[in-house]
Amino acid sequence: MDTFDIKRERRDLYNGRVGRFDVVDVPTMRFLMADGRGDPNTSEDYGWALEALYTCSYAVRAAVKVDRGRVHTVGPLEGLWYARDLAVFTARDKDAWEWTMMISQPDWITPDIVASAVEKVTARKPAVAVDRVRFEEFAEGQAVQTLHVGPYDAEGPVIARMHEEVIPGHGLIASGHHHEIYLSDARKTEPARLRTILRQPVARSAER
Repeated sequence: MDTFDIKRERRDLYNGRVGRFDVVDVPTMRFLMADGRGDPNTSEDYGWALEALYTCSYAVRAAVKVDRGRVHTVGPLEGLWYARDLAVFTARDKDAWEWTMMISQPDWITPDIVASAVEKVTARKPAVAVDRVRFEEFAEGQAVQTLHVGPYDAEGPVIARMHEEVIPGHGLIASGHHHEIYLSDARKTEPARLRTILRQPVARSAER
């Protein structure tokens, strides 16, 4: 039985090289998502969202393995980060951040599968805030991305270079939410070795 792993199947989207900025086309994908606001290091809201996302993702994985004989690796945690003023990201003003945390799901996962899995989680683990998790398709389109290795708080200069040099240099403008993909488990990895994909959706500049 082959195991589907999004990191292996889509290396173009879930891999990269430090210092190299790639222009990629991201197809419509399916995600479990949860929204919130505030510093992920101190916000209880963030902790509840992650618990719910992972609990639902593993429940979905178990359901399709039993019912359909298909096995997949639960995808890495991803986050869309946004604010009225993008400068809060380079300044690391975390209290002003809003976020949508999400975990990708294989193409064969349907709303019915998710609803059934969530119902089982609700019955077995009523304390988990599964009511804040939704299942949606997300169309990102063209984006610029790079690999960052190191602490999350050291991302600022890389993000600034992406927005101020790389994106304009390709005749593009930022057009969507800053997107991060956490390839490392922060609970088990030294900060200096954390691997994170930094991605910014873009559109063609009207000046070109």
